[in-house]
Amino acid sequence: MGCAKNLVDSEVLITQLKANQVEVFHEKDDIHPEVVIINTCGFIESAKKESIDTILQYVRAKQEGIIKKLYVTGCLSQRYKHELELEIPQVDGFFGTRDLPALLRRFNADYRHDLLGERLTVTNSHYAYLKISEGCDRPCSFCAIPLMRGNHVSRSMDELFKEAVFLASKGVKELLLIAQDSTFYGIDLYGSRKLSELLVRLAGVDGIEWIRLHYAFPSGFPEDILEVMATSRKICNYIDIPLQHASSKMLKIMRRGITRDKTEALIDKIRIKVPGIALRTTFIVGHPGETAKDFDEMAKFIQRIKFDRLGVFTYSHEENTPSFLLKDTIPAREKQRRADVLMEIQTSISDQLNRQKIGKELKVLIDRKENGYYIGRTEYDSPEVDNEVLIDAKDQYIRIGDFIKVKITDALPFDLIGIPMVQQQINKNISY
Repeated sequence: MGCAKNLVDSEVLITQLKANQVEVFHEKDDIHPEVVIINTCGFIESAKKESIDTILQYVRAKQEGIIKKLYVTGCLSQRYKHELELEIPQVDGFFGTRDLPALLRRFNADYRHDLLGERLTVTNSHYAYLKISEGCDRPCSFCAIPLMRGNHVSRSMDELFKEAVFLASKGVKELLLIAQDSTFYGIDLYGSRKLSELLVRLAGVDGIEWIRLHYAFPSGFPEDILEVMATSRKICNYIDIPLQHASSKMLKIMRRGITRDKTEALIDKIRIKVPGIALRTTFIVGHPGETAKDFDEMAKFIQRIKFDRLGVFTYSHEENTPSFLLKDTIPAREKQRRADVLMEIQTSISDQLNRQKIGKELKVLIDRKENGYYIGRTEYDSPEVDNEVLIDAKDQYIRIGDFIKVKITDALPFDLIGIPMVQQQINKNISY
């Protein structure tokens, strides 16, 4: 459950279990397991509720004799282990984010150090997430991630290169770099930020065609990565840069270490150095102290900047965070109204930007086929969260995982519609 970082943790667990001859499946509905392991999220209230509801669902399955054992791991378990043990004693064991060896021992399995760099993936076989670091040293007032993931710890470049080579050997063509804060990469190991050097090394892996950067913190942004992005054909013109707010007053309250003016200057610099780059961001509405004026400033900022991709969270009042000491006075209904306003603005922006792509030819990676369409993504889109390209599957065959050239023929607010260039040429020949 939860984010892509949790997904990677699940993939590592699956890899370790299978290496110890334990039969294991990821979210398969057509099998009847004896044991269930739930990898939980504890980030915000809605995610915690979903995790607890899932635990209780499988507690009932255990009580009814459908399963024999139930284990819980991940962020929620790390953050609330003691409370969960008291409240849900039917679970056979709770394990935190750093308790993988202990969890493996429940299956008489040893942690296999020789598997370093190897990982079975549960995503489509042509893309994979690459977690470059764990934890976070940022002081954001609203965030509970350091409570669950600890301080920032980078993985070595050699280890990441080895894993990238392994993934490429299994057919992976796109690496999605993830971390709590990817811009901190290397400080703890090498004494300075080394994200640009890591990108260069990963771009040298044969078989990898796209490298996508997620979760780049705006304060202290390592501008040397922009030159790498502008010159390497493998680095996608895409950055996920979570801003969280646009009011300097709110950014100070949220302890983001940046102002609105500095944020705008950074965005301008990114767009100048990497022309055509797609910027994805997230914002939080309803944080304690956010006035109507602060919200209006954020809305106007979004209208002016015109982000290619944007997500909105309503503020969640998380205990043991600095923001928890502030009064959460904004009603849930008002938080949701503000979120809806921002998404309405973004829908209009996305629709405008998408319509500008009609008639253009774009490189598209085909992810899947469903409901009569092949569905793919451009380099400006990350899986699950961003726009997709829809191609009518009637009378044509495209291999999942292939890159193809697509001419965009129409646009929706959050999707593009197109035809393969090969099909375009066939149609032109027929018309003659």
